[in-house]
Amino acid sequence: MAAHTENEIVIDAPYELVWSMTNDVARWPDLFNEYAAADILHHDGEYVRFRLTMNPDEQGRVWSWVSERLTDPARGVALAHRVEKGPFEYMFIRWSYERTPAGVRMHWTQDFAMAPGAPVDDATMAANINTNSMRQLALIRDRVEAAARPHPAEVTR
Repeated sequence: MAAHTENEIVIDAPYELVWSMTNDVARWPDLFNEYAAADILHHDGEYVRFRLTMNPDEQGRVWSWVSERLTDPARGVALAHRVEKGPFEYMFIRWSYERTPAGVRMHWTQDFAMAPGAPVDDATMAANINTNSMRQLALIRDRVEAAARPHPAEVTR
């Protein structure tokens, strides 16, 4: 069995700022509140291989895995997958960006299956992903929109 989630948010900021902030993997701990570290293992043009380390969970466990990401700025798409799958049989993530009159629509699609013996099933993980994605998307929106606003010193000039 496989699972599929889709979540999106509109960010009221210039497209170039949304793209650059959300695709700067090394700075994801500043953008997401769930990551303690994002270590770049290899970077070549639009390709990046990286290790994400989560903040400790409620039981004090720290989760970490390696992923690969390929961005296509011309199409406004970023594709990623887990190399170290952990409890997943596979995990593919697609980020797409679209200019709208209200700002930039950032859309996350995740296709995955839990590995046999994983602590949760596909449906439970999909529910967890949907809940957490909306929290993270709102946080990202707020942080990118704050970066897009002029700083007080710039306004008074």
